[in-house]
Formats: sequence, structure tokens, C-alpha cells
Amino acid sequence: MLTATASSTRRSPSYRAATVSRIKIMSNLDITERRMPQDGKIRFRKAGSDIELRVATIPTQGNVEDVVMRILAKGETMGLGQMAMSPENLDNFKKILDKPYGIILVVGPTGSGKTTTLHAALQYLNTPGTKIWTAEDPVEITQEGLRQVQVNPKIGFDFSNAMRSFLRADPDVIMVGEMRDYETAKIGVEASLTGHLVLSTLHTNSAPETIIRLLDMGIDPFNFADSLLGVLAQRLVRVLCEKCKEAYEPDPEMIEDIKNSYGAEVFSELESDMKTLYRPRGCSECNNTGFKGRIGVHELLVTNDQIKKLIAKRDSVEALRTEAVKTGMRTLLQDGIRKVVEGRTDLKQILAVCMR
Repeated sequence: MLTATASSTRRSPSYRAATVSRIKIMSNLDITERRMPQDGKIRFRKAGSDIELRVATIPTQGNVEDVVMRILAKGETMGLGQMAMSPENLDNFKKILDKPYGIILVVGPTGSGKTTTLHAALQYLNTPGTKIWTAEDPVEITQEGLRQVQVNPKIGFDFSNAMRSFLRADPDVIMVGEMRDYETAKIGVEASLTGHLVLSTLHTNSAPETIIRLLDMGIDPFNFADSLLGVLAQRLVRVLCEKCKEAYEPDPEMIEDIKNSYGAEVFSELESDMKTLYRPRGCSECNNTGFKGRIGVHELLVTNDQIKKLIAKRDSVEALRTEAVKTGMRTLLQDGIRKVVEGRTDLKQILAVCMR
């Protein structure tokens, strides 16, 4: 992420306003408007690749503006097998994708790989006989065979309007970039109940919390219970460099700490692999950071009759989490610890993104 802020240009204030104005012109923003936040995009090609900058300007005290630019390179579609899901999560995720209708949600904070996972799911579903519509903001990944639509809230073409138009186009699968409001969520539930498979994202911390968030939006709990197939929560963590990662034997205190974090009642499934763990060291291959690349950690809640009853009763997050764990769900922290034991990352990385 690139930023141009008041503080970063303090040494040359004479260029500050001109720099911001130039960025606004390139982003098709109003250079005369300095009182309201604005959002825009800059598109260009470099080395044969399409690159897009998402630009946000925000007015700050002292009549200056802050500019943040996110770099979005047009990426290739990754397959579900490249998502680093555990065998159980991958198998269960494919099973719910094979359902003819219902809602599947992928949740997590900004930058956690939700769009990448959704497109991996769409690649799995993308067959000649399947009609797939997507509404995205922006269209970051393109796939042949999909009907992909860029929403434009400035002209009133938002996610909910896009979904209404999709339903008139006889789709089999609908992917909507985000269920950010009641109207979009309501149409998604209705679409799933009328025979469509609906995929979307939400900014929530865990799979059970996602259910409560949508109910708090005002979604009918009975319809939502009938339509929900599953929720996949995910985070991205750094991967240990294969060239220089260092093996070590964890001490008894660390093993006990990991056992308490993972859950004493299910720790036996990892205990035999706890003799050797790995930590970062640093080499020329990873710029002396000890890490190279990122990997996902996942939490997959698949609904069953009991979970549907809890949703219909608007039960608590804890009740939903307890029931999901009983049916085999492993939390984000548990999945992360499993990847630590497998030697893919270290415990500090997991604890930085997953709550105990």
C-alpha cells in the first residue's frame, strides 16, 4: 500500500497540493472538492500486466488532504487445491459447493484473501453447463466463462441492483462481492431459496459471528437458517522460508501453552507431531526476513439441523460455536496451530492474527 500524507510531504509543502491534485486528475476525481472524502481508480499497464490503483482521499485538519493508494494487480485464478485448506476443510467446502442452491459466505478482514478464495470456488463451479454471474467492486480477477459485472454506486448501480438484474438472467450461480447492507443480504437469501447458489463475502472475525451479524441486519432467521450452507472464515499469515527455517525442540511450557490454546480435549490429534517445530532465521532468498510468501488459515462452519435450529432461535455466538466444534469445525486458531506443527509458519504469526 502506498500513502501520500501531510506528514510525508512536510519537507516540501510547496508540492503537497500539486501532488494531491495530480493524483486526483489521474483518478478522475473532483480537484475542487477538498472538504469531502473521494474514491477513485488509476489504471495502467506495466510489463504487459494490467495494474489498478485504488485511490482514497480524506480531508484532514489544516486544509490538507491524505491520499492512500492500494495496488491491485490483475491476478491469475488459483485453484481450491492451492488454498492450503486442511483435507477436512477442503472436502467439506467442495461438498457445500456441489449443492444446487443455498448461500456460502467467505469472511475475514480486508486483505485476508476472500476474493481469491471465492474465485477459486467459482473456478471449481465453472463448467460449460453452468451460468455464473458476478458483481464485484472492482473486478480484480477475470475468468473465461463467467459473466462479470463492475458495480458503480455513483450511478446507483450497487450490489443489490446488480443482484436484481441477475435474477432476470436465469443464473445458476451468483457471486456478489460483499453483503454490506440489509437489501443485498435479503436479495441473496431470496435468491438462494428460489434455486440459486449464492456466494458472497462479509467483514467479520469468525464464522459464528457472521451469522449473528446478518441476523442483526434484520434478515429473517427462518429463511436464513434454510438457505445457509456454510461460512468460511480465513486469515493470511507469513510462510517460513524453506531455505533457512530452523528446527527446534519446544520446551514443556511451550507445549502446554499450545495444548491450552488448541484445546486439551482434541490435542491428541497433534501431540505426536509436536517433537519438532520451526522458526525463522533469515537468508538471501527471503531478504533476511525468515519468511517468504503467505498462507491461509481457515475456519469452516457447515450447517446441520441443530445449527439451523439455533439460527432460527437467534441463539448466541457461543452456542453456535460450541455446536459447530461438536460437529468437527476447527477454529482459526486451531487451524493455525496445525500449520505451525506442520512447519509452514511459526506461532507468533498465528497469534498475531487469531484470537485465543
